Amino acid sequence: MTRTVTINGRPIGPDHRPYVICEISGNHNGQLDRALKLLDAAAATGADAIKMQSYTPDTITIDHDSPDFMIEGGLWDGRKLYDLYGEAQTPFEWHAPLFARAKELGVTLFSTPFDESAVELLAGLDAPAYKIASFEIIDLPLIAAVAAKGKPMIISTGMGNLAEIEAAVTTARANGCDELILLHCISSYPAPIEQANLATVPHLGEAFDCVSGLSDHTMGSAAAVTSVALGGSVVEKHFTLARSDGGPDAAFSMEPKEFKALVEDCHHAHAAIGAVTYERAEAEQGSVRFRRSLYVVADIAAGDVLNKSNIRSIRPGFGLSPAEMPKVLGQRARVDIPRGTPLSRDLLEQG
Repeated sequence: MTRTVTINGRPIGPDHRPYVICEISGNHNGQLDRALKLLDAAAATGADAIKMQSYTPDTITIDHDSPDFMIEGGLWDGRKLYDLYGEAQTPFEWHAPLFARAKELGVTLFSTPFDESAVELLAGLDAPAYKIASFEIIDLPLIAAVAAKGKPMIISTGMGNLAEIEAAVTTARANGCDELILLHCISSYPAPIEQANLATVPHLGEAFDCVSGLSDHTMGSAAAVTSVALGGSVVEKHFTLARSDGGPDAAFSMEPKEFKALVEDCHHAHAAIGAVTYERAEAEQGSVRFRRSLYVVADIAAGDVLNKSNIRSIRPGFGLSPAEMPKVLGQRARVDIPRGTPLSRDLLEQG
């Protein structure tokens, strides 16, 4: 299997700039106009792709009042699943205008389907890739249906143990997925950064011979940037126009200026990794002159002995190396040497 994935002509992998995905999720607050504005703002951040979610409350749960269907604790404490998903859904009839706007903007848009009806909807819109959410990693029939579309797949691994991840990967590959990305994820909203376990990001790629990255629900950008420094090739982060506007995911989403900075920082982190080298960097060439070297610090007449009173290790670096000090002390000057002269062997009697 390849360690490079291509989505809409953009190569993704360790040898390429990190692929940053802007997740708009339910932060449209039930307004198509706001969803379109989210696309506009997300495209302006420099993100490589924008992602949404494709479900209805009826395709993801049922309307029921028993405790099983109530959320306890966390950001959505006390909410009924059906009501939360009804608020957060991106209606199926919005998908066509959203994909059309993305095409106008020249930005990649794809989605997370949560059932086969959503898979078919996205296939009809020629989605260039598909995402499997962490909660659906155990839904092997859904993974098989997505894989059969033959497009790149991204699978978030939150809550998944190694056996469950392996089953998802095996199912995807057995059903036609040749380009796979696995995202390490902590499925908590927001996620505590001390539980991020980012060392898992490169391990995922090695263990499953695929591109790996991070679906990040921590606050701020530290985890995302660190994941890139550790070798991650993909970063996914939630996005909103303004946290103060509210919305299901707003509390742990980034605003436009923050997301733009995230994109730049991820690119810088990748650029900074480089290779193991002990050669002098090109940028250091002009700094060599400011190293220490041996200089004459008091006038020396021809025949005088060099000593610690007239020779010192100082900046700049045009004289002999300070390492030569023991060898030159006690030698005699071949010629008069004025103060401020860089010491060189041709100035000494013994050369």
